[in-house]
Amino acid sequence: MKSLRGLLLVVNFKTYIEATGKRAIELAKIAEDVSRETGVTIIVAPQFTDIEPVSKTVDIPVFSQHIDPVKPGAHTGHVLAEAVKSSGADGSLVNHSEKRISASEIASTVKLCSDADLVSAVCADTTQASVDIANMLPDMIAVEPPELIGTGISISKARPELITESLKQIRKVNRSVKVLCGAGVTTAEDVSKALELGSEGVLVASGVVKSKDPSAILQSMAGMMLSERKGLY
Repeated sequence: MKSLRGLLLVVNFKTYIEATGKRAIELAKIAEDVSRETGVTIIVAPQFTDIEPVSKTVDIPVFSQHIDPVKPGAHTGHVLAEAVKSSGADGSLVNHSEKRISASEIASTVKLCSDADLVSAVCADTTQASVDIANMLPDMIAVEPPELIGTGISISKARPELITESLKQIRKVNRSVKVLCGAGVTTAEDVSKALELGSEGVLVASGVVKSKDPSAILQSMAGMMLSERKGLY
Protein backbone atom coordinates (compact mmCIF):
# COMPACT_ATOMS: atom_id res chain seq x y z
CA MET A 1 0.00 0.00 0.00
CA LYS A 2 1.44 3.38 -1.01
CA SER A 3 1.68 6.04 1.68
CA LEU A 4 -1.46 8.07 2.34
CA ARG A 5 -0.07 10.22 5.13
CA GLY A 6 -0.45 13.98 5.39
CA LEU A 7 -2.78 16.18 3.40
CA LEU A 8 -4.34 14.48 0.38
CA LEU A 9 -5.17 15.73 -3.10
CA VAL A 10 -7.50 13.33 -4.91
CA VAL A 11 -7.99 13.81 -8.65
CA ASN A 12 -11.11 12.07 -9.99
CA PHE A 13 -10.71 11.49 -13.74
CA LYS A 14 -14.44 10.68 -14.08
CA THR A 15 -15.19 9.80 -17.72
CA TYR A 16 -13.70 12.94 -19.21
CA ILE A 17 -12.14 12.28 -22.61
CA GLU A 18 -9.19 14.40 -21.46
CA ALA A 19 -8.36 11.60 -19.01
CA THR A 20 -9.19 8.50 -21.02
CA GLY A 21 -6.74 5.91 -22.35
CA LYS A 22 -3.30 7.31 -23.12
CA ARG A 23 -4.40 10.69 -21.81
CA ALA A 24 -5.16 9.11 -18.43
CA ILE A 25 -1.57 7.90 -18.27
CA GLU A 26 -0.27 11.34 -19.28
CA LEU A 27 -2.32 13.07 -16.58
CA ALA A 28 -1.25 10.54 -13.97
CA LYS A 29 2.39 11.19 -14.88
CA ILE A 30 1.81 14.92 -14.38
CA ALA A 31 0.27 14.21 -10.97
CA GLU A 32 3.22 12.00 -10.07
CA ASP A 33 5.72 14.72 -11.06
CA VAL A 34 3.92 17.32 -8.93
CA SER A 35 3.70 14.90 -6.00
CA ARG A 36 7.42 14.17 -6.23
CA GLU A 37 8.32 17.86 -6.47
CA THR A 38 6.12 19.02 -3.60
CA GLY A 39 5.96 16.00 -1.32
CA VAL A 40 2.16 16.22 -1.27
CA THR A 41 0.29 12.93 -1.69
CA ILE A 42 -1.72 13.05 -4.91
CA ILE A 43 -4.18 10.22 -5.60
CA VAL A 44 -5.59 9.62 -9.08
CA ALA A 45 -8.89 7.87 -9.80
CA PRO A 46 -9.05 6.79 -13.46
CA GLN A 47 -11.72 4.75 -15.19
CA PHE A 48 -11.69 0.99 -14.59
CA THR A 49 -10.08 0.23 -17.96
CA ASP A 50 -7.22 2.61 -17.20
CA ILE A 51 -6.38 1.42 -13.67
CA GLU A 52 -3.86 -1.20 -14.73
CA PRO A 53 -1.89 0.87 -17.28
CA VAL A 54 -1.88 3.87 -14.94
CA SER A 55 -0.82 1.86 -11.88
CA LYS A 56 2.00 0.23 -13.86
CA THR A 57 3.26 3.62 -15.03
CA VAL A 58 3.20 5.80 -11.89
CA ASP A 59 4.20 5.32 -8.28
CA ILE A 60 1.45 7.39 -6.67
CA PRO A 61 -1.76 5.92 -5.20
CA VAL A 62 -4.40 4.88 -7.73
CA PHE A 63 -8.07 4.53 -6.76
CA SER A 64 -10.99 3.11 -8.67
CA GLN A 65 -14.06 5.32 -8.99
CA HIS A 66 -16.45 2.67 -7.62
CA ILE A 67 -16.73 -0.99 -6.75
CA ASP A 68 -19.88 -3.05 -6.47
CA PRO A 69 -20.90 -4.61 -3.14
CA VAL A 70 -20.70 -8.17 -4.45
CA LYS A 71 -18.42 -11.11 -3.86
CA PRO A 72 -16.94 -13.24 -6.65
CA GLY A 73 -19.62 -15.15 -8.52
CA ALA A 74 -22.40 -14.73 -11.07
CA HIS A 75 -22.65 -10.93 -11.22
CA THR A 76 -22.36 -9.95 -14.88
CA GLY A 77 -21.39 -6.33 -15.41
CA HIS A 78 -20.35 -5.74 -11.81
CA VAL A 79 -16.91 -4.68 -10.59
CA LEU A 80 -15.21 -6.66 -7.84
CA ALA A 81 -12.96 -5.24 -5.14
CA GLU A 82 -10.60 -8.10 -5.96
CA ALA A 83 -10.58 -7.09 -9.64
CA VAL A 84 -9.54 -3.49 -9.07
CA LYS A 85 -6.98 -4.66 -6.50
CA SER A 86 -5.44 -7.07 -9.00
CA SER A 87 -5.37 -4.27 -11.58
CA GLY A 88 -3.14 -2.26 -9.25
CA ALA A 89 -5.61 -0.06 -7.38
CA ASP A 90 -4.76 1.01 -3.84
CA GLY A 91 -8.28 2.09 -2.92
CA SER A 92 -11.67 3.15 -4.23
CA LEU A 93 -14.10 6.00 -4.15
CA VAL A 94 -17.46 4.85 -2.79
CA ASN A 95 -20.90 6.48 -3.10
CA HIS A 96 -19.85 9.40 -5.26
CA SER A 97 -22.89 11.57 -6.01
CA GLU A 98 -22.67 10.43 -9.64
CA LYS A 99 -22.67 6.78 -8.52
CA ARG A 100 -24.84 6.70 -5.43
CA ILE A 101 -25.53 3.52 -3.49
CA SER A 102 -27.67 2.75 -0.44
CA ALA A 103 -26.48 2.86 3.17
CA SER A 104 -26.42 -0.93 3.40
CA GLU A 105 -24.42 -1.12 0.16
CA ILE A 106 -21.95 1.44 1.50
CA ALA A 107 -21.42 -0.66 4.63
CA SER A 108 -20.90 -3.80 2.53
CA THR A 109 -18.51 -2.03 0.18
CA VAL A 110 -16.41 -0.61 3.04
CA LYS A 111 -16.06 -4.16 4.39
CA LEU A 112 -15.16 -5.53 0.96
CA CYS A 113 -12.50 -2.82 0.58
CA SER A 114 -11.03 -3.73 3.94
CA ASP A 115 -10.99 -7.43 3.07
CA ALA A 116 -9.26 -6.70 -0.25
CA ASP A 117 -6.70 -4.33 1.33
CA LEU A 118 -8.18 -1.34 -0.47
CA VAL A 119 -8.56 2.12 1.07
CA SER A 120 -12.21 3.19 1.19
CA ALA A 121 -12.95 6.85 0.45
CA VAL A 122 -16.69 7.29 0.98
CA CYS A 123 -18.52 10.38 -0.24
CA ALA A 124 -21.24 11.98 1.91
CA ASP A 125 -23.62 14.78 0.95
CA THR A 126 -24.88 15.85 4.39
CA THR A 127 -23.65 15.99 7.99
CA GLN A 128 -25.98 13.17 9.00
CA ALA A 129 -24.77 11.01 6.14
CA SER A 130 -21.19 11.74 7.21
CA VAL A 131 -21.92 10.57 10.75
CA ASP A 132 -23.71 7.44 9.55
CA ILE A 133 -20.77 6.61 7.28
CA ALA A 134 -18.23 7.34 10.04
CA ASN A 135 -19.86 4.59 12.07
CA MET A 136 -19.10 2.17 9.21
CA LEU A 137 -15.36 2.73 9.84
CA PRO A 138 -14.14 3.71 6.36
CA ASP A 139 -10.60 5.02 5.86
CA MET A 140 -11.78 8.37 4.49
CA ILE A 141 -14.95 10.43 4.25
CA ALA A 142 -15.28 13.05 1.53
CA VAL A 143 -17.93 15.66 2.23
CA GLU A 144 -19.42 16.69 -1.12
CA PRO A 145 -22.71 18.54 -1.64
CA PRO A 146 -23.82 17.31 -5.10
CA GLU A 147 -25.34 20.62 -6.16
CA LEU A 148 -21.86 22.20 -6.26
CA ILE A 149 -20.06 19.46 -8.19
CA GLY A 150 -18.79 20.74 -11.52
CA THR A 151 -20.00 24.29 -10.90
CA GLY A 152 -16.65 25.89 -10.09
CA ILE A 153 -18.27 27.18 -6.88
CA SER A 154 -16.29 25.65 -4.05
CA ILE A 155 -17.84 23.96 -1.04
CA SER A 156 -15.33 25.82 1.13
CA LYS A 157 -16.84 29.12 0.02
CA ALA A 158 -20.49 28.26 -0.57
CA ARG A 159 -21.05 25.74 2.26
CA PRO A 160 -18.24 26.19 4.83
CA GLU A 161 -20.60 25.26 7.66
CA LEU A 162 -21.11 21.83 6.09
CA ILE A 163 -17.40 21.10 6.49
CA THR A 164 -17.08 22.38 10.05
CA GLU A 165 -20.30 20.81 11.31
CA SER A 166 -19.60 17.48 9.61
CA LEU A 167 -16.11 17.39 11.11
CA LYS A 168 -17.46 18.17 14.55
CA GLN A 169 -20.08 15.42 14.41
CA ILE A 170 -17.81 12.84 12.74
CA ARG A 171 -15.19 13.22 15.47
CA LYS A 172 -17.79 12.35 18.10
CA VAL A 173 -18.08 8.83 16.68
CA ASN A 174 -14.82 8.26 14.78
CA ARG A 175 -11.57 10.02 15.63
CA SER A 176 -9.33 8.21 13.16
CA VAL A 177 -11.09 8.58 9.79
CA LYS A 178 -9.55 11.11 7.40
CA VAL A 179 -12.05 13.80 6.43
CA LEU A 180 -11.75 15.45 3.03
CA CYS A 181 -14.06 17.72 1.10
CA GLY A 182 -14.92 18.29 -2.52
CA ALA A 183 -17.36 19.85 -4.98
CA GLY A 184 -16.39 22.88 -7.02
CA VAL A 185 -12.79 22.96 -5.78
CA THR A 186 -10.89 24.55 -8.66
CA THR A 187 -8.24 26.92 -7.26
CA ALA A 188 -5.46 27.00 -4.69
CA GLU A 189 -7.56 29.50 -2.75
CA ASP A 190 -10.39 26.94 -2.57
CA VAL A 191 -7.90 24.40 -1.22
CA SER A 192 -6.54 26.83 1.36
CA LYS A 193 -10.00 27.65 2.65
CA ALA A 194 -10.91 23.95 2.89
CA LEU A 195 -7.82 23.24 4.96
CA GLU A 196 -8.49 26.24 7.20
CA LEU A 197 -11.90 24.77 7.94
CA GLY A 198 -10.30 21.53 9.09
CA SER A 199 -10.36 19.35 5.96
CA GLU A 200 -7.41 16.94 5.62
CA GLY A 201 -7.52 17.08 1.85
CA VAL A 202 -9.68 17.77 -1.18
CA LEU A 203 -11.28 16.00 -4.11
CA VAL A 204 -10.93 17.72 -7.46
CA ALA A 205 -12.00 16.77 -10.97
CA SER A 206 -12.88 19.06 -13.87
CA GLY A 207 -10.82 21.96 -12.50
CA VAL A 208 -7.72 19.85 -13.11
CA VAL A 209 -8.74 17.32 -15.76
CA LYS A 210 -10.24 19.84 -18.17
CA SER A 211 -7.64 22.53 -17.52
CA LYS A 212 -5.38 23.63 -20.38
CA ASP A 213 -2.47 23.36 -17.95
CA PRO A 214 -3.22 20.68 -15.34
CA SER A 215 0.38 20.74 -14.14
CA ALA A 216 0.13 24.41 -13.18
CA ILE A 217 -3.18 23.86 -11.39
CA LEU A 218 -1.86 20.88 -9.46
CA GLN A 219 1.34 22.77 -8.63
CA SER A 220 -0.64 25.65 -7.18
CA MET A 221 -2.94 23.38 -5.17
CA ALA A 222 -0.12 21.19 -3.87
CA GLY A 223 1.98 24.26 -3.14
CA MET A 224 -0.84 25.64 -1.03
CA MET A 225 -1.10 22.34 0.83
CA LEU A 226 2.65 22.38 1.44
CA SER A 227 2.53 25.87 2.93
CA GLU A 228 -0.49 24.98 5.06
CA ARG A 229 1.26 21.85 6.31
CA LYS A 230 4.37 23.81 7.26
CA GLY A 231 2.15 26.25 9.14
CA LEU A 232 0.97 23.39 11.37
CA TYR A 233 4.45 22.82 12.78
